[in-house]
Amino acid sequence: MLKSKTFLKKTRAGGVMKIVREHYLRDDIGCGAPGCAACGGAHEGPALEPQPQDPASSLCPQPHYLLPDTNVLLHQIVSAWRLGTWASVASSLRLPGSLCLRTKTIETYVEQEQGENANDRNDRAIRVAAKWYNEHLKKMSADNHLQVIFITNDRKNKEKAVEEGIPAFTCEEYVKSLTANPELIDRLACLSEEVNEIESGKIIFSEHLPLSKLQQGIKSGTYLQGTFRASRENYLEATVWIHGDNEENKEIILQGLKHLNRAVHEDIVAVELLPKSQWVAPSSVVLQDEGQNEEDVEKEEERERMLKTAVSEKMLKPTGRVVGIIKRNWRPYCGMLSKSDIKESRRHLFTPADKRIPRIRIETRQASTLEGRRIIVAIDGWPRNSRYPNGHFVRNLGDVGEKETETEVLLLEHDVPHQPFSQAVLSFLPKMPWSITEKDMKNREDLRHLCICSVDPPGCTDIDDALHCRELENGNLEVGVHIADVSHFIRPGNALDQESARRGTTVYLCEKRIDMVPELLSSNLCSLKCDVDRLAFSCIWEMNHNAEILKTKFTKSVINSKASLTYAEAQLRIDSANMNDDITTSLRGLNKLAKILKKRRIEKGALTLSSPEVRFHMDSETHDPIDLQTKELRETNSMVEEFMLLANISVAKKIHEEFSEHALLRKHPAPPPSNYEILVKAARSRNLEIKTDTAKSLAESLDRAESPTFPYLNTLLRILATRCMMQAVYFCSGMDNDFHHYGLASPIYTHFTSPIRRYADVIVHRLLAVAVGADCTYPELTDKHKLADICKNLNFRHKMAQYAQRASVAFHTQLFFKSKGIVSEEAYILFVRKNAIVVLIPKYGLEGTVFFEEKDKPNPRLIYDDEIPSLKIEDTVFHVFDKVKVKIMLDSSNLQHQKIRMSLVEPQIPGISIPTDTSNTDLNGPEKKKIKLGK
Repeated sequence: MLKSKTFLKKTRAGGVMKIVREHYLRDDIGCGAPGCAACGGAHEGPALEPQPQDPASSLCPQPHYLLPDTNVLLHQIVSAWRLGTWASVASSLRLPGSLCLRTKTIETYVEQEQGENANDRNDRAIRVAAKWYNEHLKKMSADNHLQVIFITNDRKNKEKAVEEGIPAFTCEEYVKSLTANPELIDRLACLSEEVNEIESGKIIFSEHLPLSKLQQGIKSGTYLQGTFRASRENYLEATVWIHGDNEENKEIILQGLKHLNRAVHEDIVAVELLPKSQWVAPSSVVLQDEGQNEEDVEKEEERERMLKTAVSEKMLKPTGRVVGIIKRNWRPYCGMLSKSDIKESRRHLFTPADKRIPRIRIETRQASTLEGRRIIVAIDGWPRNSRYPNGHFVRNLGDVGEKETETEVLLLEHDVPHQPFSQAVLSFLPKMPWSITEKDMKNREDLRHLCICSVDPPGCTDIDDALHCRELENGNLEVGVHIADVSHFIRPGNALDQESARRGTTVYLCEKRIDMVPELLSSNLCSLKCDVDRLAFSCIWEMNHNAEILKTKFTKSVINSKASLTYAEAQLRIDSANMNDDITTSLRGLNKLAKILKKRRIEKGALTLSSPEVRFHMDSETHDPIDLQTKELRETNSMVEEFMLLANISVAKKIHEEFSEHALLRKHPAPPPSNYEILVKAARSRNLEIKTDTAKSLAESLDRAESPTFPYLNTLLRILATRCMMQAVYFCSGMDNDFHHYGLASPIYTHFTSPIRRYADVIVHRLLAVAVGADCTYPELTDKHKLADICKNLNFRHKMAQYAQRASVAFHTQLFFKSKGIVSEEAYILFVRKNAIVVLIPKYGLEGTVFFEEKDKPNPRLIYDDEIPSLKIEDTVFHVFDKVKVKIMLDSSNLQHQKIRMSLVEPQIPGISIPTDTSNTDLNGPEKKKIKLGK
């Protein structure tokens, strides 16, 4: 024992308690070096390598171990640990396995001296440990030349180490000395924002206020705290979503570089509200950062003036400026290197794939190698006199345009966990061959005799749901929704459960699926395939022929599906006069009831919106897209949807009855009236009135908005209405009062029907199982704070999965038009901007922007009217929903952001419209290849 301390403490009850604290130091911890006679057998835990491989350091030619201080670890490794920045120096970075305990041993423990702060004491402790290691390793043998090299970026700490005879270097000095790996210097993070500032660069941005002042200002109401959201369309504009319940200034606009003040997308910032005289309206200009020179700030100011237009006072929004950063939410970014025009320059700009992220200035000696490749870069800091932040190269992903590389980029950019499942996770899977046991049948009903079938998209292997419908002896109908019992296989708290919770959802890309659960479950044991026994959770209703529910029963079950059908196959059965078997009869019963349920939902105010979905037809050998079509929806799609909705609502009611504070539910907030402005204005331009005071009035307005001469108008209005909606979110019932689902016009809703691909459904299954006595509860299930944390992650993962899916569709659309060449198609205007129109091409379900201002070309005369809304180009006026003809081509001129480019063909505007007879090649891209027809 080192020392003992005794003191007395007065308790709340008025008594006196004697407290004794004893501090012990250990003498049984070895150095970790194999073969060390002095330490004997005290080598528990990780051991050092017997002879570290020589990392070819010019500063330390002898074999050595590295002992980095805490700040080096935090700054150089933790900042990019997810992407394995330092994987390639793993052979050099040998952390003594027992170091964390070494400071608690008799030989190396140091007491904090009087007047010494905690940081200085820790620095001294590491130096003592380093010195002890060097002396101790010499005792192993006479010819032992092993050394421990101390790595620190603290100048004073390094000087003291050298004075004490400890070999010490900064991280940069050591990495530069690794002659065999000169490229590692590129991966060093800058030490501070001031390092590598542009020489004699003038100050561009105002200084960020310290955190203490920001906290005082937020408390007093001088500043507002919120999340910084950069714009995809305009790099000089952003919004800040204010935290808290203040409805008045929920969203604040920022315009101009100086007001953005070095904030990066998703940072938590403090903003100062500008006087009302300086408020602006959201800009309608589409602006992209084309990479001006660092000093060319005058051009930025000229572009900022373009943002400001004369608008009516009611269009003005609360406007502010960033005064400080509360929390940086930087992550490693994927993108491409924009090589400097200066020969031999090591300083280059990196252009992120995400347009909301600013370009990043990095130093690299590998520019020639990295050009034309997708790379990952991390931000280190953003000095006040630099137009762009500083960063460093992390790793090379592969050639731009390659399918594997681009898929990896979109998964990383949208933070989709896609690594193979670990052995720890896989160890909790059932052992094969698997079969249903007597134990599995406990608290479970045998429904294998029922004529159950599944209806899914073609090629579906993760079949979550199956249905049945039969007539009862009393003349009523029995309808069942049977859902895969995933919670039987994923038990709370184990590694499989934790990984599923982390992933949150299955992500469906055009060519592949990133599963939430291992394939053994998703495509086999949990998939309700036909002619095999499967465990299910069943929701069974007794209904009359008017689809009114008379009884509801929830039970765990065993089923045996009699058919796995596609939507098309199920539709053929329903429509065929020659088929009257049990499956077809069941489907017809379900379809009849579904139509009644849908009609009733719509009467209550449920919305029927529209969103163009596309399906690719792939070449069987190359897996490149050879055809692109909008998805065809059949009655059977609606049939399945109606019963899934009904099951979700029934389950939501049940779990909320049983767990009023702990039910995991899903809500869809009503959009604020301002969201509907674009829809209302667009309809008014066609002499139609859209009412938006309730979901029912909106639904009825959309139903009435028909034009005999323009049948596609109603679809366009519904697409536009979809853009006005808020995001539906998961929440814990004990943490919210508003349960309403606006889009479905339902007072309560949850997700129960897809547990193979959504973790929310797994939690709902567990709640329902406890509610019906089929399973036991566990502490986390009834902890509303933990459920709220789960919901937060699920909402994030769900949103990122949607974005990843859209990015995958965009990439495959590019591949399709690369082989298709240039095509002209009819399109409809969805939005008009100040310098562009956004159009939708119904044939492909494709959306794109037609720009009317081009670099190095004289600008046409543009007059933008936000009230109508309309855009006049020379003497031609464009309104929302106008029909135009556009030319679609792949623009490969910018490898980083290859994009589908659209140009106006009709109406003809001199100097703007392009002729129809353009050669069939993509812009600045390779010659068109012959299309291989699918088999």
